[in-house]
Amino acid sequence: LKGAKSRRLKEDLLFSLFSLADTDEAEFLARNLTGEMRIGLHEGLMEEAIAKAFQIPARLVRRAVMLSGDMSAVALEAKRGGARALKKIRIEVFRPLKPMLATDADSIEEVLRELKRASFEYKLDGIRLQMHARDGKIRAFTRRLTDVTDSLPDVVAQFSEIFGDREIVADGEAIAISPEGRPLPFQFVSRRLRRKSEIARSIQKIPLRLFLFDILHIDGKMLIDEPYSERRNLLESLVDKEWLVPAKVCEKEAEVKDFLQEALDKGHEGLIAKRLDSAYTPGVRGKNWFKIKPVLATLDLVIVAAERGYGRRHRWLSDYYLAARDEETGRFLVVGKTFKGLTDQEFEMMTQRLRELAYYDDGHLVKVKPSVVVEVAFNEVQKSPKYESGLALRFARIISIRDDKTPEEANSIQNIRKLYEKQFLYKGRA
Repeated sequence: LKGAKSRRLKEDLLFSLFSLADTDEAEFLARNLTGEMRIGLHEGLMEEAIAKAFQIPARLVRRAVMLSGDMSAVALEAKRGGARALKKIRIEVFRPLKPMLATDADSIEEVLRELKRASFEYKLDGIRLQMHARDGKIRAFTRRLTDVTDSLPDVVAQFSEIFGDREIVADGEAIAISPEGRPLPFQFVSRRLRRKSEIARSIQKIPLRLFLFDILHIDGKMLIDEPYSERRNLLESLVDKEWLVPAKVCEKEAEVKDFLQEALDKGHEGLIAKRLDSAYTPGVRGKNWFKIKPVLATLDLVIVAAERGYGRRHRWLSDYYLAARDEETGRFLVVGKTFKGLTDQEFEMMTQRLRELAYYDDGHLVKVKPSVVVEVAFNEVQKSPKYESGLALRFARIISIRDDKTPEEANSIQNIRKLYEKQFLYKGRA
């Protein structure tokens, strides 16, 4: 429904629906409209429910779900064969597992305190890929278990070159490479994945390069319970160095700092620290892997518009448009949008403030006078046709509300353009 009277018509239709609904139906309808359909039944509770229903140890259910990636299939096996059936569940080629995840570390010192001596690998800025192969057939899956094989024929060809016809499940990362051989920002990889046609042309324009860092299965043998150090040694014995993510075992902070700087100088994001005796635990973010990134400077930006949130945040103006000041014109140009960083109490307070500053409200988007300054962290500055500024902050999140600063003291768009250019001291250009 669109047009001048569409809002009133929508309200009338909703009123009619609610008047016909009983209490349970009205609650369901309201939850559906606001996107708040969660009932608190997360994966862990489902695993416990299966364990209790069929009198199976919860650890067996968790492991079965971890290996199969299919809760309903595990429940069915538990019903049919109990604990014995679940113990038989193994990794299957072409059935992807959830990837093992790394925890953010505050410092190198924190990592060494936790792991003592560990392997440190380059953290690449690409797409995480789980590669499956058997009898010459190869499939590539993302961290969300989406099959992207057809979009990545160049990566598939590289994996075929590495392993031939062997039966393999391996974990790795594909990054975009500039003509000079430097890594390109993640947005170039993302463009490749979005292409559904003219793939051959996109390969020429944005070639991807596969790097491997773990092996989970080979020729019928499951490896995830083996220590990381043994899996890495096996991978190094099978694969030429050019196809591996560079790694170094370190126990001194100075060594790690030097290796981190080496990774940054080559255009990569940072390091991943890995406990040497750790198993590969699909879908788990624990204290066996840690992400180490350089500390980035933050920006002071101005909120110039906001949208009402979804789900739990539907009551608040919680999606904020962040803008930088143009030194030449005095205008504020949007460089990103975020809903991350604030508490519920801050959302409530910010909603009240922005409503007082509003000069336009269409029921969803509220435009406000530039007044509120926030400190914003981010991972990278990217080119973006979406905003007039031509730039966008990747993974923007609000660190604090800067009531001590005026909009005139916010960072300028000229400053952000310099940050964008500075990135290419290390990264390549397409």
